[in-house]
Amino acid sequence: MSAPPSTPPSSRGPDTAPRPVRPALSPSRAADFKQCPLKYRLRAIDRIPEPPTRQAVRGTVVHAVLEDLYALPAAERDPERAMTLAEPAWSRVLAAEPGAARLVDDDGGLDGFLAEVRALVRTYYRLEDPRRFDPESCETRLEVELADGAPLRGFVDRIDVAPTGELRVVDYKTGRAPDPTRETRALFQLKFYALMLLRTRAVVPAQLRLVYLADAQLLTYTPEEQELLRFERTLMALWEAVRTAGSTGDFPPNPGWLCDYCAYKSLCPAFDGTPPPYPGWPADAESTAETFAESVSD
Repeated sequence: MSAPPSTPPSSRGPDTAPRPVRPALSPSRAADFKQCPLKYRLRAIDRIPEPPTRQAVRGTVVHAVLEDLYALPAAERDPERAMTLAEPAWSRVLAAEPGAARLVDDDGGLDGFLAEVRALVRTYYRLEDPRRFDPESCETRLEVELADGAPLRGFVDRIDVAPTGELRVVDYKTGRAPDPTRETRALFQLKFYALMLLRTRAVVPAQLRLVYLADAQLLTYTPEEQELLRFERTLMALWEAVRTAGSTGDFPPNPGWLCDYCAYKSLCPAFDGTPPPYPGWPADAESTAETFAESVSD
């Protein structure tokens, strides 16, 4: 677990506020609301920016390297070529998040940071050989509206399709695999994607796969249609709770041990903070794409 951010989220003036985004459930936003409704509000409705962390930036760069790797012809996806992709991936991430330079400079410099990225990519080759198959897509944005109007949104790291038509959903994690008591939480994200694919393609994925690069572990799961239908009802109920909170502005904090790692702690009334005035539910705002950093968190 990373340490709490060293600085609180910056306050926004009228000239710095991002344009509204129609709220939706992504795996991370759904987890936010279940963990703490106020955290959901500050992230998804107020959209108060959070300071980047070294771990998150490293994860973004690793994801970019793997996306670039699969853009190459299969024969060129050898480990040596993969190592050359780290620096240009970092340059793109830095262009999108200039503040990331400070996180790298403060802890071992760029060479040390890129060495961490390359080590995780090397570990990837112990788990899968990217030269043996071509994925259908990488970093795929999915968006679907359920029967009750609940909007789901997310990015899938990789979708594989077998010659016989079976789907595999793959998600890369740069941390360590969870212990057995936390596997259900880890699979929540992949069930979310599996449900969206069921609704958009009328196909239940044959396999959900989590690839943990820090300790070279694979977690695989085979979902069943009835299980996904139950999961769908759970998400519908969750969205109804979100909409109720959105209409009233009542997003209460839910203090717990994770508060020490929350970027919004200084704004939380449970810790004598004051959140900004509720801006209202942006129901009529356009839906816009999430940033790549948000896709990594999902």
